[in-house]
Amino acid sequence: MMNENAATRPHLSICLTCAATDKEISGQKLYDAVTEANDGSVEVVGVNCLASCRNRCSATISMPGKWGWLMGHLHAGLAQDLLTYIAAYRRSARGVVLPSKRPASLEKIMIGRFPTFT
Repeated sequence: MMNENAATRPHLSICLTCAATDKEISGQKLYDAVTEANDGSVEVVGVNCLASCRNRCSATISMPGKWGWLMGHLHAGLAQDLLTYIAAYRRSARGVVLPSKRPASLEKIMIGRFPTFT
């Protein structure tokens, strides 16, 4: 496991209150799957609500000096692809990863972006 300062790692917030009749599309399941697959290069935290309920399971990715993103329509089966995307996000200069550079399964997950934080 990588031992890095939280300021040098992307910060992934996963909505734990996201749920659906299909239990595989729950925030808790996504959190568990990402946490298990994470090699320590991403700071993963659960949050109570991202107010993005119509987009089903939602999460945000952010990092100092980069655009942050609100993502939706996520599920536990996307955990590894999400970590692949986050690695590309981390390498990007401004936090922009073109759709052609994301795993195909994540083509339509972006809901919006928000300004950098320091």
